[in-house]
Amino acid sequence: MSLSPGSDSQNANSDDVLARSVQQPTPPKVDVSSTSGQTTVNLSGDWQLHCVAEIDSAMRDIGKSVNGAQVTVDFTQVGHLDTSGALIVERLRDNLEQSGCKVVYQAAGKDRSTLLEAVGNALRVEYDDEEAEPPLSAAERLFAPIGRFTMAFLEDFTAAMYILGSAVRGTQLKLDRSSGISVAAIVSQMDHMGVRAVPIIALMSFLIGGIIAQQGAFQLRYFGAEIFVVDLVGILQLREIGVLLTAIMIAGRSGSAITAEIGSMKMREEVDALKVMGLNPVGVLVFPRLVALTVMLPVLTIVANFAALLGACMTTWIYSDITPDTFLTRLREAIDMSTIVSGMIKAPFMALIIGIVSSVEGLKVGGSAESLGRHVTSAVVKSIFVVILVDGLFAIFYGAIDF
Repeated sequence: MSLSPGSDSQNANSDDVLARSVQQPTPPKVDVSSTSGQTTVNLSGDWQLHCVAEIDSAMRDIGKSVNGAQVTVDFTQVGHLDTSGALIVERLRDNLEQSGCKVVYQAAGKDRSTLLEAVGNALRVEYDDEEAEPPLSAAERLFAPIGRFTMAFLEDFTAAMYILGSAVRGTQLKLDRSSGISVAAIVSQMDHMGVRAVPIIALMSFLIGGIIAQQGAFQLRYFGAEIFVVDLVGILQLREIGVLLTAIMIAGRSGSAITAEIGSMKMREEVDALKVMGLNPVGVLVFPRLVALTVMLPVLTIVANFAALLGACMTTWIYSDITPDTFLTRLREAIDMSTIVSGMIKAPFMALIIGIVSSVEGLKVGGSAESLGRHVTSAVVKSIFVVILVDGLFAIFYGAIDF
């Protein structure tokens, strides 16, 4: 095997390059000298990530102890300089400048100057962000959360009214164009939000009715008035508990689903795609869900009422020996049409509240999974809160008109 004459020299050169590449870096050093009011900081060695920790404390001490009108930082003997080394040098420069010193870099070179400038700008931006907000006074700490809550409430209310108006307006436009409403989308949402929720609503209401009857019979037994537990269950379930607990269950089940569905579409920019296609996202995404909720929540309330009364009937039969015939006879005497209507009137309003609040939170989702989870939680909490608030307002209104 023959070798060319220059092969030995080429191999030697490559060995030298390899040896230089794996040799250990020179530890960084710093030396401070002062002459006639001027201070020179001489840097030497390699200022890199894996070795600058050794010089960090010394650089901090220099920043605190050096005094002078002008400080020169000499890079003549510096080998390698990376971002970590530049950060330590720039931090020294900021400390000296805050002490009133003028700092000048000597023999830094173009590449190092560019690196130092970039690191220094980033460091000063961080300092500016930390100092941007001055400490708040006691009055500001007290009233700032109230102001933020008020502005957030106004923004949510405005968005809710926009969604409600856009849904109604979108329906009118569809009717004017004789294109009709997307019946398939509404029926699909009715299936998801109503039909599939019947088992859990019925089971929950059956248990609630039984619990109310058992506790009522246990307490009324001391007065010999166990028969009045039928009045208690009938009026309480039909006027308040039935529609309220059904709305709360739907807020947790369907409200969270609405927010998650619309929010995930917002994350994948499908909502923006609908706008580009000339479609109204509120009409396409929100309106079918609002209609489905408005139709199915009263139906689910009826199912919940029947299930609760059935649970109460069975419980009173077991605990108080009140037969189903006696239960039904007493129930007809205890309630009238106003008792049933007063509860059913609330259902459409609560359905609209759940749909609008959930849609608003869904459209506010950002581009992260954290944002989606936060707004889903917010939608459920806000829906339940507003539903309970509206139920209280209805109770006050019914009391005022003696209904």
